[in-house]
Amino acid sequence: MSATLGQNFPADVDGDVLRRMLANGFDFSAPARIDFNIDFDDWPPSPDLLVELEKRFAEVTVHDPDEYSGYVSFVVTAQVTYELVMSIQRSASEMASPFGGICESWGVLH
Repeated sequence: MSATLGQNFPADVDGDVLRRMLANGFDFSAPARIDFNIDFDDWPPSPDLLVELEKRFAEVTVHDPDEYSGYVSFVVTAQVTYELVMSIQRSASEMASPFGGICESWGVLH
């Protein structure tokens, strides 16, 4: 569901983010840096998971807990679509699930 094709985004949290981006003039036709976060039940994340994430994604960074829980971020550079965001979150969550992690948040600076 690409905004450039005039399609509507689903009525969920990710669709809401994409609608706000569209309303703010985001260019969905150009590749963008998309930051994804993986949150964990227990800290620190498994070194085995970090190795697997680094094989698949760019700029994998461990953010140690401060006033917030720790998390791991990674970057995907691509054209932003609902399908892409959902696919990346799903695959990252499948990788992280055995280690107590889930990928449910993402963002694009624009």
